[in-house]
Amino acid sequence: MSSTESQFDLLVHRMTHEADDVLSVELVHPDGKPLPDWAPGAHIDLHTAGPVRQYSLCGDPADTARYRIAVLKAPASRGGSAFVHHELRPGASVTVRGPRNHFPLADAESYVFIAGGIGVTPLLVQAREAAARGRSWQFWYGGRSRSAMAFSEELTALATDDASVVLHPKDERGRMDVAGILAQAPAGTRVYCCGPQSLTDDVEAACTRLGLGDRLHVERFAGTAAPAPEDGERAFEVECARSGRTVAVGPDESIVDALEDAGVYVDASCRDGVCGTCETRVIEGSPDHRDSLLSSAQHAAGDVMMICVSRCASPRLVLDI
Repeated sequence: MSSTESQFDLLVHRMTHEADDVLSVELVHPDGKPLPDWAPGAHIDLHTAGPVRQYSLCGDPADTARYRIAVLKAPASRGGSAFVHHELRPGASVTVRGPRNHFPLADAESYVFIAGGIGVTPLLVQAREAAARGRSWQFWYGGRSRSAMAFSEELTALATDDASVVLHPKDERGRMDVAGILAQAPAGTRVYCCGPQSLTDDVEAACTRLGLGDRLHVERFAGTAAPAPEDGERAFEVECARSGRTVAVGPDESIVDALEDAGVYVDASCRDGVCGTCETRVIEGSPDHRDSLLSSAQHAAGDVMMICVSRCASPRLVLDI
């Protein structure tokens, strides 16, 4: 299979309890074929009983025989984690799309990784990659308790003289002092963070104060809601350049929903502006970016947009659809 993003069915080979309420799932090709290549930071879409959910790959990129993901049993699950924990079992077939990577590990002299809970999954692989590149790094891993922190032994085994791992269970040590951590970051450090919104907000605020904003890379569990314009949302038109259709998008609907209602199908998974499935090239018009994935430079360029949440700052958009 090529590295081009595709959709295919895989078999659940193994499921392992990694921590309180965390299951890892190992997926293999039913015919034993190699799986598409991926790099640290990549995720796959997993089709569950209803919703499609995104999970970071947390195995070994060099092992093309299997993918590993880890799934937290969320109390307020919308279907994805409940399906994995209560219904999915070894031997089952599941539909997967990907891999896709909007969280790649950029080169740097050193790294600070800050993980919260299940956010450890992409950063674990990135730490291994940083070690393989011969770079120094620090890994700060927070969780509600030690028993809830998946892969902690696997992570601490990576520590060397140039790579430190600090476990920070909240019930023992309180809230992580991310400002203090980042204030000691060496020059040239890149900061990678994945975790709940409270953690990513703290890290973003600290990096802004310390002048590290352009060296921060964040992956979120969910999108951050953009404020609506003071005069309210506006309707606009979307011209689909390839299909020749023009669709009106009302003030209370997304571009994806309007297109689907008009019979124009576009791939969209999270519908929250975090997974990248619906990334679309902009031919004309001014996007009003509402996603939590593209960088500020990509927003400024305006040549792509996430049409599940983003809107239009001009009366009309022409999209490559």
